[in-house]
Order: sequence, then C-alpha cells, then structure tokens
Amino acid sequence: MEVDSRNESLIEKINNSGLHFASPLPSSRTNEFQLVRGVLQILQGFSSCLFYWDSVGRCYRTKDDNVHLAHLSQTSLCMVLDQFIYSATCLKLVEITLSSKEIIKTTSSPTLSAFASTASAWLKKLRDIALKEEVQINTTPTVPTLLGLASSLTSLCAGAEYLLEIVNGAIPEHSRFSSSEMAVHILDYLYDNLNHACLVQGGEEDSYRMLLYLFVGCLLPYIELLDSWIFEGILDDPFQEMFFYANKAIAIDAAEFWDKSYLIRSTKGQNGRDLVVCPLFFKDIAKEIISAGKSLQLIQHVPITSSSSSSSLLGRQHENQRCMMQLSLSEIFCLSLTALMGHGDHMSQFFWKNDKIVSANESYVGTEKLQGNDTSNDFSEKIWYKFLVDALPATREGANRKGDSVESGVSSFCPQNPAITVCQKLLQANTSDWNSLNLSNNYVLPPLNDEELRKAIYGGTTAKGTNYASGFPFGDTENVRSQHDIKVVESLFPFPTILPSFKEDLITSELLPFQKNSTLVSKVLSWIQIVEPKSTPLPVVILQECLSFYIKKQVDHIGDQILSKLLHDWKLMDELRVLRDVYLLGSGDLLQHFLTVVYNKLDKGESWDDDFELNTVLQESIRNSADRTVLSSPDSLVVSLTNRDAQQTTQLLAPSPRKSCAGISDLDSLKFTYKVPWPLELIANVEALNKYNKVMNFLLRVKRAKFVLDKTRRWMWKERGTTTVNRKHRLLVEQKLLHFVDAFHQYVMDRVYHSAWHELCKGMAAAGSLDEVIEVHEAYLLSIQRQCFVVPDKLWALIASRINSILGLALDFYSVQQTLSSSGTVSAIKARCEKEVDRIEKQFDDCMAFLLRILSFKLNASQFPHLADLVTRINYNNFYMSGTGNLITAPIGSDSSTNFKLAKTVSM
Repeated sequence: MEVDSRNESLIEKINNSGLHFASPLPSSRTNEFQLVRGVLQILQGFSSCLFYWDSVGRCYRTKDDNVHLAHLSQTSLCMVLDQFIYSATCLKLVEITLSSKEIIKTTSSPTLSAFASTASAWLKKLRDIALKEEVQINTTPTVPTLLGLASSLTSLCAGAEYLLEIVNGAIPEHSRFSSSEMAVHILDYLYDNLNHACLVQGGEEDSYRMLLYLFVGCLLPYIELLDSWIFEGILDDPFQEMFFYANKAIAIDAAEFWDKSYLIRSTKGQNGRDLVVCPLFFKDIAKEIISAGKSLQLIQHVPITSSSSSSSLLGRQHENQRCMMQLSLSEIFCLSLTALMGHGDHMSQFFWKNDKIVSANESYVGTEKLQGNDTSNDFSEKIWYKFLVDALPATREGANRKGDSVESGVSSFCPQNPAITVCQKLLQANTSDWNSLNLSNNYVLPPLNDEELRKAIYGGTTAKGTNYASGFPFGDTENVRSQHDIKVVESLFPFPTILPSFKEDLITSELLPFQKNSTLVSKVLSWIQIVEPKSTPLPVVILQECLSFYIKKQVDHIGDQILSKLLHDWKLMDELRVLRDVYLLGSGDLLQHFLTVVYNKLDKGESWDDDFELNTVLQESIRNSADRTVLSSPDSLVVSLTNRDAQQTTQLLAPSPRKSCAGISDLDSLKFTYKVPWPLELIANVEALNKYNKVMNFLLRVKRAKFVLDKTRRWMWKERGTTTVNRKHRLLVEQKLLHFVDAFHQYVMDRVYHSAWHELCKGMAAAGSLDEVIEVHEAYLLSIQRQCFVVPDKLWALIASRINSILGLALDFYSVQQTLSSSGTVSAIKARCEKEVDRIEKQFDDCMAFLLRILSFKLNASQFPHLADLVTRINYNNFYMSGTGNLITAPIGSDSSTNFKLAKTVSM
C-alpha cells in the first residue's frame, strides 16, 4: 500500500507539473496544416486564428500558449515556431518603421524616400516567398509540415533579421539630422555594410544582393543631382541634401563667385570641429565636382565673342554637353553595374570614345562593330546588351514607326494624353475601331426618344425627337463653328476617352517609358533582386568602374573647355602679361615719367598727397609712353595713396629704423589699381592685386635707390679732376652701394620678371581646370613675393630689413653727395659728411656680413636653393666672402688711409 500511495503521488505530480510530455488538453490540439498556414500568414504581415500581433510588446504571439501537435513534443514545437514568430516580428517591425517614416517623405530628403521605397520593395520580395508557399500548399495534395517549411524558408528568416538590422541602422531614432546629414548617413552606412558583405561565403549572397539593391536605389537621387550639375550646370536640390549648397547672395558676375558662390556643407562634430557633410566615396572628387558645375555656369554666362573660333568652340561644347541626351548618368551607372555584376564586362569602352562620352546610339554601334570583328563577343545574349537595346530611342519608338503614317497621324509619344502613349500597341492592332473613339462621334449626346412627349405637349402635330447632333439648341452658324471646334480639339487630343488596361504592381516608369531615368533604372533594380551574381566586387570597385570614371571624364572635359575659353577667348595670358608689365615694372617706359616726377617731389620736399594730381601725371605718363598699347585705355590704371600709418612686417622687425629707412619706404603709400575684366578677376582678384602691390612697392624701392645712385655718380664724375683721399673713399663707398643695388636689381628682374613668368607659363600649359589655374597663379605670386622678400615670414622679413637698410643707405649717400655738391667748400660740412660716409660704409659692411651669413647658411641647408644666384651676384669674385665660406672684412681705422690695409679673415 505504501508503494501504491507513492505511485499515486507521482502520477499526481506528473499531471499537475505541466511537463511537456504530458498529455495535452483536447481543446489545445490543432492540426499541422492550420499551423503552417497561420505561420505563412504572419510572415505576410497578417494575423490568423492561431497568431496575433501584440502592439504593446511589438511582437507576434500565439493566441493559445498551449498549442500542441500530436507528433511533436512541446519543446520541439516551440523551437520551430519561435524562429517563424521572430522572423514575422522582424518583418512587421520593418513595415512599422518604414510606414512611420513615410509620413515625412514629402518634406525629407529624396535619399530617405528612396531608402524607404527600396526597403519596402525588398520587404515585399521576402513576403512574396511566404505567399508563394501558401499558394503551393493550397494547390498540392501533399500535407505540409513545419519542419519542411523551416527548410524552405531559411533564406526568408535570415533575410528578415538582416533587413531589420539594416533598417534600424540606416534610419536613426532621433530626427535631429538635416536632409543632407540624413542622406550622408544612409549612404555611408550602406556603403560600409556592403563593404563587409562582399566577403560572403557560399549561400550568403542574399545579404550582399539586398545591400546592393538598397545602396543602388538610395544612390540614384544623388546621381540625378550630379547629372544636372556636371552636364547642365544646374543645382536642382530643393531638399538641400547635396554635399554643397548655393550662396544666393553671390551673383555669377561677382568677383568672389568662384570662392563663395557654392560652398561645401559642414556641421559641428562632438569635439566642436567642423565636419564635411559628404559621402565617403565622393570626398576625393568633391572639389572637382563643384568646380565643374561652376565652370559650366561661367561658359554659359559669358557672352560669346565674335571670333569664329569661339563660336565653333562653344558649339562643340554644347554638342558634347548634350551627347548624353538619350542616356542619363543614372542609366549609364545602371548599365555599367549590370555589365560588371552579370558578366564582368567594362562598359567604359563603349560609353567613352575620342575623349568624350558618346550617346546611346553611338555606344550601340560600337558594340555592333566589336561583336562583328570578334565572333567570340556575343553580346546579344548578355543582359546589359538587352537593356541597352531597349533603352535606345529607336527601339522605344520602333514599334510605332509604321503607325506614324496612318490617317490619324498618331505619334509614338503624346504628351497631351499619356494614355495614348501607353496604348500604342492596342491602337495599332485595332485601327478599325478608331472612328468609334474619335471625339467627333462622341462629343454630342445621343438622340432622345421623346416623340410622344412632344405630341402631348405641343399638340397632335408630328414632332421629331430631340437630336443634339443636328445643332440643337444652336443655329446653323453656331452648329458649323461647333463642328469646326470639335475637329480642332480632336487633332490636339486624339482619342480622349481611351483608357489603358493596367496590370497589378505595374511600375509607373514602365507604363510611361519616355520619362528621364525611368524604364532602364527600374529594370536594373528588378534584375538585382533576382540575379545570382558571379562575383561580389567591393563597393569601391563598383563606384570606380560604374560612376566615378564617367564623372572624372566629364570633369576633365569641362576643364578642357574652360581652359580653352580662358586662353583663347578671354585672353588670360594677355591680362597677366599686363599685370607683369605694370606691377613688376616690366615696361619701364610706361611709368618712367610718373616716377621721375614723384622722385623729384621727394627730393625737393614738395607735397605729393593729391590723388587727382598723381592720376593726372600717371595718365600723361601712359599716353606719352611708347608702351601705351599695353593698356586697353589709360584710365584702366589708377593710383591712390593708402594709410601710411600701417606698418609693413619688414618695418616692424627692423632693428632700429633710421630716417633713411623711412625715406626709402615713402613710396609704400602708393597703391596702383588695375581693373581686370570679368571673369578673369576670378583669378586676379583683389587679394592678388594686393600681393602685386607689395611686390611693386619693393621694386620701387630698388628702382629709387638705383635712380639716386645713378644721379650721384653723375655728380661725382664732375669732380673727377680732384684726386683727394676723401674723394677716393667716397667713390669706393659709392661703388659698393651701386654694385649691390645693380646686382640686386638684376637678380630681381631675372628671377621675378623672367624666371617666375616662365614657370607660370609652364604651369598654365599643364593645368587641367580653373582651380588648377588659380593654384598656378597663386604659386606664381608666392614665388615673386619670396624672391622680393615680402612674404609674411619672420626670417624673410629679417633679411628684407637688411636689404631695406642698404637701400636706405643709398639715399643717405645721395644726401651726403648732394650736400657736398651744393656747399662742400665749408670745412665743418665736409668733416660731417666724411663721418656720415664712414657710418654708411660701416653699416653697409655689417648688413652685408649679416646677409651673407644668413643666405649661406640657408643655402647649405638646401632650403632655399634659388638664392644661390643672389649670393653669386652680390659676392662677385668672392669680394665679401671666400669660396670656403669665410667672410672678408676691411676694418676701418682712425683715418681714411687705413681703409686700404690688407683685409683680415674672420671665421664665421
């Protein structure tokens, strides 16, 4: 009995414990067919009699937690159902996420809308798998099983989970992103995931294909914006999602158009730094893309010159710009992608020929020739070839060519009534029914059978029924006019009552195939959904072969066009040559009279701060110059006086500026302004002219020092009858100063006027875009600034201060000689002048020693090898420094006779 009691308690425990192998209640049992059908229904997004959607828990649940099958244990059944419920939940969450985002589609970026559209299409593709399974189990006599369903829906379950992961990662939870940031985030996220998915194992191609489908679909709006920008120069970006934006405050004819009209978008990062809002794969060519569109705008905006070469050039440019009118950049991208993914072919050989992008017809002819020359190239069986043939305008309209000559004259494309465009084949196949569809036969109402009613109203006389076709209620004139109007309307709107027959899920682009970027793109996207790729190339390879190649070629083509305009039509080199002649004093005769007048005023201490008087003298100097043809008009060059209180960097770093240094810098207040014609002022802008003025001010210092020394030499020649020691000393100092100024002047003119210009010409010949032209010009300005020691750098300013000191010493020596020539017989004045000469010589030797030390040290370090010419010129015959690098100085004694002692060598 004790055993029986123990057995009874064990049975009670088994029945009450809810173990999985216990016998289920009859009400919780179900058959496997209903369970399979319920699973397929939730995978399609519906609820069923066994499953429902829990909106609070955001998942599918079974209506009865104790669902049982007779041949499966509870544990096995739960394991099988859990994977289906989880997959169905993933698909439902994707649907909810995309439907919630569709609310903001009208105000969001097209890239976000494209992502929602492509993700919805892939969601539908996965659910169609479950739909096909449901149709199959309903039409086959075989009883389906859960285990068999799990085996057949493996790809669906894996794809559902991965699709939810991609959707959640691509669309951030918070909505603080702008349209451009959202677009960049989506594209970069898909690009990175596609980069990882390309390294797939066997049987995992679905994830790569899904990412490729989403990436291509989201990239198409961006490509369409690039298409209008680099081929038409139009930024059609109403949603502000492109990586650059237009500054509407800057007009195209403004001087700062090139630098400030179109700016790259940026945002603040977490560390406060500016981050460029641009997709990863476009950052390397972002600047070139922006420059290409701006160049197109310049070419289109600048008036055409009267020269025949300019007209033909513009004609070629316009022809090349419209050479892709049959195929857009989006369609070329899709075709190239199809060829690369499907067969490993490179379409660039067909779409780029003779340094230009050819049209669809030309590329088709190219494939025909290549296929005819090589029998191994059978393109007719390749999918990209079929897409290309279908995309040809001749193929699109070929089916309707014969119908064009029929009595109604219906064309293959009728923008007034798109239904006719869709019903072309139907109309051509049923020409006998055209009369019944014409407007004239259906415009008026049918006649009314109201004879009896008329008899009752108007009496016993026989009355005809109402017939609207006879002109009722019009008179004869109105009836004729009405018939004429009907015929006119019929010719404008043929077959107004025809309606096309639609198929389920028909793509609009295939219904109206004459839209831009329509049929071919939708066909390629549909092809990606079903294709089994032979290879899984990296996204960088896809973009390089299918998109970047054509963008770079078009950018290079636009660069060639803008360079041809700059060098031929807009005469860039001629304008730069004018700047060279004016600001670099290349045409010495042009400003000779002006400078002579200014120098004389400075010598006499007269006022020269009148801008009007200075400009009058300048215009007179230009008109009387043999080089007056250099300028288009004398008034194109204007001189003004700037604020003389603004100190230059070289003056700030000068050790102790004396009166001589101030005198040599008197001309720094002169500022010459030359009006550069637009659009060349994009290159020679205000900033560039300021740099030219700095170089010119330095050259004017050298020119003034040379002017006063030449004048001093003429005075000293008049004294050549006297042979005193003091005169020989002054003559030696004068020769030192004159040698330095002449040598330095020759160095500057050789390096600045000739060598730098030669480098500029070479750079312009090698430039490929307007940006490169600007860079070459900036490098030219930097080169002449460095060679004239006006670069804002401490070392160069320190060297310039010594050079300016020597130039100032030339003015001091000129003042001494002027004093001796006017009142040199007074002994006190002569003694003071001799002391001044001694000071000038000593300061000159100190400056020379400093310059040679600095220049030689930098030469030995090979940092500034271009200064070797300067050292060679000022140290002619090793007068100041030996070949071994030792300075040679002549110490000055108590009397002037000691100046001619043997020099001693001072080690550096």
